[in-house]
Amino acid sequence: MRVILRIQDVMSVAFDSRSQPVPKWSKFNMRCQLLLLWLALSVVPNTYGHARTFTRCQLMRELLRYNFSRTTVPYWVCLIEHASGRTTEKVTNHNNSYTSFGLFQINNKEWCKKGRKGGRCHIKCEDLLNEDLADDVRCAKNIYGRVGFKAWPASFAYCKEKSLPDLSRC
Repeated sequence: MRVILRIQDVMSVAFDSRSQPVPKWSKFNMRCQLLLLWLALSVVPNTYGHARTFTRCQLMRELLRYNFSRTTVPYWVCLIEHASGRTTEKVTNHNNSYTSFGLFQINNKEWCKKGRKGGRCHIKCEDLLNEDLADDVRCAKNIYGRVGFKAWPASFAYCKEKSLPDLSRC
């Protein structure tokens, strides 16, 4: 209620470009628009933990920060670009009834569980959809350690046939 009163106070002194008072109906429209804007912004949740889309160079730096081998980083960047478009919020529903989640497109068939911690990575799939990459990286490295890039067959095949991304300008 306090915010609404403040908006009304601000709107009561509104003027148009000719320094003439704004007609009463126009003030009402502006008040309604401000109220709707305020309501919309008040229901937007906190941005902590939300999705993020990386540039190619940002992604390379993040992978190096998490101690990925410099020689494999171009493969990882290619794989991530092909699999998720470098975004952490990507969810892919596959025809054979499993789903892949996040930047690395880790699936709930074997590696994570929907709604609760589980799978070989002992992680909740939904935790792979935020901008905190620590759990994603831990799981991706676990997968790579067990089966290599074979866990991402379509993306890896694409990256083997295509020239790897040029990261020299990063």
